[in-house]
Amino acid sequence: MFLEQGIKPHNKFWLYLLGSVLIIIASFIGQIPFSLAVFYKSWISGKGFPSNDAAVMKMFEPNLTLFLVMISFAFAFVGIYYVVKYMHRQTLLSVTTSRAEVDWKRVGFSFLLWSLFSVLSFVVLYFSSPESFVWNFKWGPFLILVVIGTVLIPIQTSTEEYVFRGYLMQGFANLARNRWFPLLMTSVIFGSMHVFNPEVVKMGYIVMVYYIGTGLFLGVITLMDEGMELALGFHAANNLVGALLVTSDWSVFQTHSLFIDISEPSAGVDVLLPVVVVYPVLLFIFSKKYNWSNWKEKLTGKINVVESLN
Repeated sequence: MFLEQGIKPHNKFWLYLLGSVLIIIASFIGQIPFSLAVFYKSWISGKGFPSNDAAVMKMFEPNLTLFLVMISFAFAFVGIYYVVKYMHRQTLLSVTTSRAEVDWKRVGFSFLLWSLFSVLSFVVLYFSSPESFVWNFKWGPFLILVVIGTVLIPIQTSTEEYVFRGYLMQGFANLARNRWFPLLMTSVIFGSMHVFNPEVVKMGYIVMVYYIGTGLFLGVITLMDEGMELALGFHAANNLVGALLVTSDWSVFQTHSLFIDISEPSAGVDVLLPVVVVYPVLLFIFSKKYNWSNWKEKLTGKINVVESLN
């Protein structure tokens, strides 16, 4: 089973702490090109360094910014691979799924399902409040965005999934030997990683309900499905469709998307609706398609240690 694949005599929790530090270092190395670009532009402009992260993100053309930011995730992914292989003596597959190989049909189904929902949701929002959106399509920049986004955004989202729903979930399972603790901890940490996002600054900490709730949803589908495939597809669709479809001046990334949201953001139904309505509907769809059962045991039960697993 998925969590049990990380339960090995040599996989002590301190090893996961050390591995996490090494993955963070790999990510920092990947940030060097962006940092050098910021330093160089600040130097030649004579204006000094930007005062905050929002100013940094607006220093360059949006496609270049997206490219430079996404590079760090590629380095982090390489870090995950080497930490898993050489420190934990596991295969990357073992922190991906309990199946004999990655089920790409699951990844594709989840990706298409959430992409369809995201597009339909936007269509409803657009026709209910067209004055809140401005058409932003430009052939050249948009096509470049499509290429960069299609290649690098799945790397970014997959890296986050491997860290939280794969590596750390198995790490906390090693520590607690149950299922509820890894699910809770990875959800809270995943949500907390977004606390400095511009959306939180703009709308307040109530937005954390959405981020932590999303982490919880991704953790639930990982545990119920005994693998990360559904989470990988969902996360990639969420970020890629969002980057291509609509952006705003208060979101994490400003991209050459099809539309710009010019409305004043507010933390209301749009924050709570996914967590209390949409995600339960998705859980129902997944559970019927993949015949999930024994929810209590899979989400809160004890870990059955199988030392012989490779």
